[in-house]
Amino acid sequence: MMRRRRGKALMQRCTKPVPFRLLVAAALAVSLSACDWGDDDDTAPPPATASRIQVDVARTTHGVPHVRANDFRSLGYGLAYAYAQDNVCMFADSLLTVRGERSAFFGGEARPQRRSGDDYGAASGFMDLKNEDSDFFFKGYLDLEQLRAGYAAGGAEPRELLDGFVEGYNRYLKDYANKLPAACAGAKWVRPMTFDDMMLVIAEKALHASGQVFAKDFVAAGRAPGAATLAKTSARKLDPSTLVAQLDALNRQGFGSNALAVGRELSANGRGLLLGNPHYPWTTTDRFYQAHLTVPGRYDAMGVIIGGVPAVVIGFNRDVAWSHTVTTAYHFTTFRLALDAGDASGTTYLYDGERIKMTSKSVEVEVLQADGTLARRSKTFWFSRQGAVIVRPEAGMTWTANAAYALADPNRNNTRLLAQWLGIGTATSTAALKASLDRVVGLPWVNTLAADRDGNALFADASVVPHMNADKFVNGCLLLQAALLFDGSRSSCGWGQDAGAPSGIYSPANAPWMARLDYVGNSNDSYWLTNPRQLLVGPAPLGFSPLYGRVGVEQSLRTRIGFRQVEDLLAQRGPNGKLTLADMQALAFSNRVYAAELVLPQLLPACETSGDAVLRQACSVLANWDRRADIDSRGAVLFREFWSTASALPNKWAVPFDPRDPVNTPNGVAPSAIPAMLTALRNAALALQALGVPFDGRLGDYQVEPRNGVRIPLHGGNGNQEGTYGSLTMRSGLTSSGYVGAHWGQSYIQTVTFDEQGPVAQGMLTYGQSTDPASPWYADQTRVYSRKEWPLLPFTQERIKADPNYTSITLRE
Repeated sequence: MMRRRRGKALMQRCTKPVPFRLLVAAALAVSLSACDWGDDDDTAPPPATASRIQVDVARTTHGVPHVRANDFRSLGYGLAYAYAQDNVCMFADSLLTVRGERSAFFGGEARPQRRSGDDYGAASGFMDLKNEDSDFFFKGYLDLEQLRAGYAAGGAEPRELLDGFVEGYNRYLKDYANKLPAACAGAKWVRPMTFDDMMLVIAEKALHASGQVFAKDFVAAGRAPGAATLAKTSARKLDPSTLVAQLDALNRQGFGSNALAVGRELSANGRGLLLGNPHYPWTTTDRFYQAHLTVPGRYDAMGVIIGGVPAVVIGFNRDVAWSHTVTTAYHFTTFRLALDAGDASGTTYLYDGERIKMTSKSVEVEVLQADGTLARRSKTFWFSRQGAVIVRPEAGMTWTANAAYALADPNRNNTRLLAQWLGIGTATSTAALKASLDRVVGLPWVNTLAADRDGNALFADASVVPHMNADKFVNGCLLLQAALLFDGSRSSCGWGQDAGAPSGIYSPANAPWMARLDYVGNSNDSYWLTNPRQLLVGPAPLGFSPLYGRVGVEQSLRTRIGFRQVEDLLAQRGPNGKLTLADMQALAFSNRVYAAELVLPQLLPACETSGDAVLRQACSVLANWDRRADIDSRGAVLFREFWSTASALPNKWAVPFDPRDPVNTPNGVAPSAIPAMLTALRNAALALQALGVPFDGRLGDYQVEPRNGVRIPLHGGNGNQEGTYGSLTMRSGLTSSGYVGAHWGQSYIQTVTFDEQGPVAQGMLTYGQSTDPASPWYADQTRVYSRKEWPLLPFTQERIKADPNYTSITLRE
């Protein structure tokens, strides 16, 4: 039976595969028939024979799937099927990575990279390893037995989700075996998956701020088979500069976020308001994917999943909206092991005077050869009770006869991520959400900000952080601050324990958190500046563990402009000023360049006395610039190139940082810094001339995302450097073609409040749902972002079915 849905959309219920072309046609509101068309009445009779799997998968505008099932296995099944329809090649590629099989298909020396016809790259943005090293890392570092044990000990719902996701993905591969996208059509590496594979997919996400930071060091510590004795290596002076630079890159150069939660004291409707704006990759398998997941009466959450993880990780339900920001906390420590000189293999260490033998794990990797054959290579990796042995010679962390170094990583066997996001997604208030964070302790490396329908706002760093109290940083246990290196020979220098928390990590009840009725915000700086009206400090006398990040230090320009804009807006509206959802959206896309606001008032007058024509012309353009990073802004490119060098000038501020006023200091240009700044501006202007880029070039003509041969203009600045609230990091520096292709930055952006019917949500996924260039959902939302539009996100069944591009299928087994 077939009928039209308000003259446009159709609902389809079928037990055989739905060709992708029909989904495309449905998205374009073209009426076609295929399979068995059914009535869209929810009271339609059930099939005569009960199905083990039954799930409805509706699609609305921009290809957003609304997956609805009566059990979590069916829910995971439907989500996997929809996700594969849009991203099968990317997900299959990520499975190769976590299985440790890249070398067998692409060779050991190759590196993950963008391949022709797709829009994804490495499985993670955190490792720069050749395939062979990547394979050794995943096979050696992840422990399937521990992961299996962790999931077995946990609740049933996460396991059911994973089981269903595996079955749904494999069903898609069976249905579309001969119809895969061009990027992986006919590829032997696109294969069915297992439950173990899904555990590895989630485990990889947990390691971004710990194990993957040290992936190269872990692989370097692996030994060839039969190496019974320790290779002779000279001890070196510890030099953690390379590690410090790597951690700084992790925290500052891409993976970040903004989130702002407003409570009833400042909300115009008396309910909570939330802006979530994670700055995540555009081109790796850490891409988000919009989804609405429902098990009636148990779970009903909408937002995004990440890289195939089958739960809403950022989003909203009927009562609560939440987002995450990358925390400043550290999620690892390292330990120096004192070795037993009597063991020539260097694999016995001393712990409280006791000789303890390391454990080992030998793995084999297959490597594709030039003649098409496979070569087998092996390594053995070693583990102490603290963690995996690592080697970083350039930092002085070498494995000698007297000492070795171990990475202690509390996320290595963290199997609580799914349970945590299910707990968040089922919370009915910010208090219930906080209780879930305290109980599960599953978030690997993010803060949580949330607002609820009763007008409560919450910030919490409930991430997995090693239990190292401040006293262990001053009592002789800490050997090197920059490497977080502690004495591994004494139990008194090891991790502590909180009641109710997993072994060796802090309970979120004892971590930084704040509940307020005005607002809380975070842009990847310290928990200390969560609300400028009340700075967050830890318990006396030593405060929170130093592992949670520094306090009383200068904040990024992105953090400062976020709070500055909120306070400016409230000041403009007087003592009773309130904020609306429209205000949150304006804040997200204001694109004010705070560095320009701080610098140009002193810099531009200095140009007036210059005899340099190039410099005067550059200053004239900057004087007429709107000091924003909008598509039509003229002067933004010139300022960006100037500030990319001028920002590094020492002693440039006239007013130094004051911890009593972290939002407004430092500021002003020191007179002594003006000559150097003018030189930097002239050099930037000459560089633009050499590239043929006009000083007043329109930003939208030079900052673009290419999709199917079309250059889509992008607004936004490089947040931490330029001081824009939103952040966008392009793949390369300026060329004659501009800044071409987004790498990291604004991804899933949502604004949410509540009414009597449920959430009122608008948002977008800036790079679109699909990595397949043939999909209608490959470039559509990039244009939405470019135009600063805010699509409605339908949540209730009534609003979903009223969507002009609504379609639905039912999958059964």
